[in-house]
Amino acid sequence: MIVSLHVASGAAVGAAAGSRRGAVALGLLAHAVGDRIPHHDIASRRFELRSGAALLLLVALRRGVLDPATVGGAATAAPDLEHVLRLPRPGGRKLFPSHRFRGWHRAGGLPASLQLLAAGVLAGLVLGRGRHA
Repeated sequence: MIVSLHVASGAAVGAAAGSRRGAVALGLLAHAVGDRIPHHDIASRRFELRSGAALLLLVALRRGVLDPATVGGAATAAPDLEHVLRLPRPGGRKLFPSHRFRGWHRAGGLPASLQLLAAGVLAGLVLGRGRHA
């Protein structure tokens, strides 16, 4: 799943969770579910990073840095940091479970354009409600 959809879906589940702890738990679960859905990634790592960071910043500015929506968005996107940062790889395998198991993260299915549209819709719902919705 593209980063902006990870952020948007995490913000949505975080807002629904209503607590930061719940937002982290549901956000990590949402990341794993998003990886399981066959999808196409965006070839530009720069676009992925910038669009995801921009969306997370918008959520933080609108709802607050510690709002469950912001925490959920960050938690859902965080596992993909291991794709761009040099993190330890015990046994040569990535850290996050959906990245470790062969066949979990599958290509095909949802085109990137549809994922961007879904991210925009979810972000609009989360941002439109503002803080304490």
